[in-house]
Amino acid sequence: MAPSVAERLLERLDQPGASGGLCSIQAAAELGVDHQTLVGAVKSLQALGEVIEAEARTATRWELSPEGEEVLRDGSPEVRLFRSLPEEGLPQGEAMKLPGGSLGFSKAMANKWVRLDKGAPGGPRVLRAVSGPGGNGRGSPVPSVQDTVQEHLGQVRTGGAQAVPDRDRTELKRRKLLLEMTLKSYWIRKGSAFSTAVARPETELTPEMIATGSWRQLPFKPYNFSSLGLPPACGHLHPLLKVRSELRQIFLEMGFTEMRTDNFVESSFWNFDALFQPQQHPARDQHDTFFLLDPAEAPQLPPGYYNKVKKVHSQGGYGSQGYRYEWKVEEARKNLLRTHTTSASARALFQLARQEKFTPVKYFSIDRVFRNESLDATHLAEFHQVEGVVADRGLTLGHLMGTLRQFFTKLGISQLRFKPAYNPYTEPSMEVFSYHEGLKKWVEVGNSGIFRPEMLLPMGLPENVTVIAWGLSLERPTMIKYGIKNIRELMGHRVNLQMVYDSPMCRLDV
Repeated sequence: MAPSVAERLLERLDQPGASGGLCSIQAAAELGVDHQTLVGAVKSLQALGEVIEAEARTATRWELSPEGEEVLRDGSPEVRLFRSLPEEGLPQGEAMKLPGGSLGFSKAMANKWVRLDKGAPGGPRVLRAVSGPGGNGRGSPVPSVQDTVQEHLGQVRTGGAQAVPDRDRTELKRRKLLLEMTLKSYWIRKGSAFSTAVARPETELTPEMIATGSWRQLPFKPYNFSSLGLPPACGHLHPLLKVRSELRQIFLEMGFTEMRTDNFVESSFWNFDALFQPQQHPARDQHDTFFLLDPAEAPQLPPGYYNKVKKVHSQGGYGSQGYRYEWKVEEARKNLLRTHTTSASARALFQLARQEKFTPVKYFSIDRVFRNESLDATHLAEFHQVEGVVADRGLTLGHLMGTLRQFFTKLGISQLRFKPAYNPYTEPSMEVFSYHEGLKKWVEVGNSGIFRPEMLLPMGLPENVTVIAWGLSLERPTMIKYGIKNIRELMGHRVNLQMVYDSPMCRLDV
């Protein structure tokens, strides 16, 4: 049976000339095997213990690319162009059609070997500017051209790459005539337990070894108690869930209480009318909202409260003239997929108003909403909304901006801009923008404002109570933190599951 590569390597190390060690590249050449095969044998010997010592080394080697081989054989494009020019020159169009003509012309012009006569009859003509083999030149005393590119490539081929000046070597690499190869090798020496006989230690204690007692004479591989083993199969949290968990923790740290948001199906009354949004508002159109066919209407609305809502819409009140239109209960009963979680905020504030004594509150919610929108890199028809609500006496726009800055800073988003906006149920209102490094532009990340008296007073809240609120999507902060440019790669059928497996834990404050 022929000896293995590992055995042949041990025999080579045992020869007198290898007392100081061997390079793995040299050893592979001497043994007539591929270098990677020899590296595999080195690693297998290292696993046996102190049989050998192997020190990893890195070296750089220069090799000719296929284009470099062609230039070494036929000459550089600039010299080939020069030698192809007759004494009377060639029309520029014909010169460009020569093999490597375009590159050769630019390099020969840079070397001042050729010149372009733009006034020649019949159009621009390429002429020799120096004397060379096969013709007489003019304009320069240089007797001929020298193909230094070909000469340098020849030096590299014969192992003299270091003799080529660094500047010329860099230029050859830029022209893709040379390839810089990084070679990883090992310097191999005898180990403290060196032996030319390869005795592989046993990895298992079998019943036969115990029965015969042969285990006493056999070497065993040491047990690695530090080995981690195979990772257990387990589930993976989607980046949205990771960011949702962090956002929820931020709200809790700021003293907020989570609202109930367990109703995806909502009536138009709570989704629009209770928020002082008129029934003829464009957002209530089917182009922006998903209405339900079954059940098409809500069974009932809050008695007494909906009459106050109807009055403030149609006649005004609480210092407002209202919208002055005929409010219809049939329109308010229409069921839909909620377009925002502000409907849940309205329900929570309504319950707060029914308490005997008002107490300041801070609410939040994170849940799914639905809008009939066109899909693009930053919009989906189904997404998650994060909402915060603070109700207390004496709150102002300054309190809202300060709360927003504190909230977004905890998210790790420090570049913020506020822009005045319009919302039917808040006045004043502001849009919140953050700079997205991936998209290289400012992206809207939230909306905010102070709830209008026309929304709060019909609920029964005291007149001196102010409610500040803001909302943002869960997807956009996630895109910013994970560097995702297209929202459809975060949620939907285009999600790459490997991204879910590989995404690190979310840390919004770093």
